[in-house]
Amino acid sequence: MVRVRFAPSPTGYLHIGGARTALFNYLFARNQGGRFILRIEDTDQNRSTDESVGAILKSMRWLGLDWDEGPEVGGPFAPYFQSQRLHIYKQYAELLVEKGFAYRCYCSADELEKKREENQKKGLPTRYDRKCRWLKEEKDLPYAIRFKVPENILNVEFEDLLHDKISVSISEIEDFVILKSDGYPTYNFSCVIDDVLMQITHIIRGDDHINNTPKQVLIYNSLGMPMPVFVHLPMILGSDKTRLSKRHGATSIGLYEEMGYLPEAMVNYLVRLGWSYGDQEIFSKQELIEKFSLNNLGRSSAVFNPEKLLWLNQHYIKSLPVAKIANILKGFLNKKGIFCEDENKLEKIVLALRERAKTILEMSEKAMIFFEKDVVFEEGAKEKFITDEIKPILSDVVSELRSVNDISIKSLEGFFAQFVEKRGIKFKAIAQPLRVALCGKTVGPGIFEMIEIFGKDESIRRISSVL
Repeated sequence: MVRVRFAPSPTGYLHIGGARTALFNYLFARNQGGRFILRIEDTDQNRSTDESVGAILKSMRWLGLDWDEGPEVGGPFAPYFQSQRLHIYKQYAELLVEKGFAYRCYCSADELEKKREENQKKGLPTRYDRKCRWLKEEKDLPYAIRFKVPENILNVEFEDLLHDKISVSISEIEDFVILKSDGYPTYNFSCVIDDVLMQITHIIRGDDHINNTPKQVLIYNSLGMPMPVFVHLPMILGSDKTRLSKRHGATSIGLYEEMGYLPEAMVNYLVRLGWSYGDQEIFSKQELIEKFSLNNLGRSSAVFNPEKLLWLNQHYIKSLPVAKIANILKGFLNKKGIFCEDENKLEKIVLALRERAKTILEMSEKAMIFFEKDVVFEEGAKEKFITDEIKPILSDVVSELRSVNDISIKSLEGFFAQFVEKRGIKFKAIAQPLRVALCGKTVGPGIFEMIEIFGKDESIRRISSVL
């Protein structure tokens, strides 16, 4: 069975690159009928926080990337927090010492730093000099455990699905620490132990991990375990072709949620950053699961395009069920202190605004006109459109609107068609004055949509008020 994992470090929020990695792992697992594991690599005691863990889990759930094993779910290989697995790493590190693949290093941090500085001044390599590699007796001192890099091979080689065969000279790898003196493992050791024990078959991650892989290959070999399939994804770049960072805009998934982006749009956009299926641009989640294949991954870096994401977001605002958008809009309105429990009204607001809003945040701002008690007029709008010539006509609108019982859009279309025909004018002669009277703005939702949403009494009150 295919088993893949997403293993973030909780030192910040889930960012674009991490979310894409999680998505590719998730889609591959679902396509293959396999298992998707979420593992939290929280061995960095100084930077890992519970807040970051919570933010990562929240963003994963927002994206719809439900995991089969991991935090809040459990599974046969629990615990899924590395900080709770320290005894396991110690056990395997000591086992490698017993088998002759590793050794105890008693050199203190100060001693190592001093030696590094001396070598630097002399122009010598600053790598560890293997002082403790040949010690025969144990010392009653704190120790780290180092991996004993073999001397009988020339290169470390491994296959990568996107990069083909990668070969690194063994001379470039020093005897590296696998377990620190405080009992915490290093990244290269803990991830291999967990991947072995959790039976991970494919490792799909960013290509910034390629330099770590030779050390991990050595650890796999020392354990006598088969190698997983490695897939190192090219980086995501900003518009200037440098690595994506905050200077290119928001990189946190949580921020995009707050800005009113939809998870469907974000998933659809992320998957196209390094994967393709012909010329198709729009995919439902089910389509992605059915069509996703590692063979369709791109080998070159993808460029993050905020305009494309915004375009996709507007597409989903217009195409997803109105009730779903209304429910999301309700949450954004709540943050503005507007608590509307009238689902029918919210759905009408969505229908009136979804062609004009690119994000739900923008929609919530435009929707405020339907909840403000007093009309806030744009500068000069009242003076320009509520003229002495138009006031008698607006007064007639009020008078005749009082007798209309059905204020659905279709009924209002008929009412105003008769109204303007009777007076020998075109509707556009009163459209802007009506819009300004109803919402105070010269650009906004359709007149009929606004009257229907406001209701007859409120619409009459607003027009009367401006008169």
